[in-house]
Amino acid sequence: MIVFMSSVKDTSGGDEEARLGLDRVDRSDSALLHEQVAAEIRRALAEGEALPGERIPQAKDLAAILGVNTNTVLRALRVLRDEGLLEMGRGRAIKVAGSPDRGALVQKMNDLIQFGRQRGYKRDELVAMLQQLPG
Repeated sequence: MIVFMSSVKDTSGGDEEARLGLDRVDRSDSALLHEQVAAEIRRALAEGEALPGERIPQAKDLAAILGVNTNTVLRALRVLRDEGLLEMGRGRAIKVAGSPDRGALVQKMNDLIQFGRQRGYKRDELVAMLQQLPG
């Protein structure tokens, strides 16, 4: 496991980047590299190595740590952004947006939307159905 912590302060007055312990990807694994990268970052977030609102290292730094191409990391970061775990701000700032539980919930909601679309429902129709449910 490699632990990375930036010593460079954010010039906008923010805090240092969060400390992440990340393992290099396993090229003999059948999982796609970007999926392995996303899983490794998810694990670090689940273990509390970075909390909501904290910054994580830039894609190029993560790529060096994990032994993959920067584009592979960027693809993984987009997956995590779509899951609601990360926010990718202006420039190269990447912040933790939510917990892995929130990310899992967002994924299930995306699955539901896709399932509904396959059956002819639009997003607003699904939202209306959800709002009518008790509880």
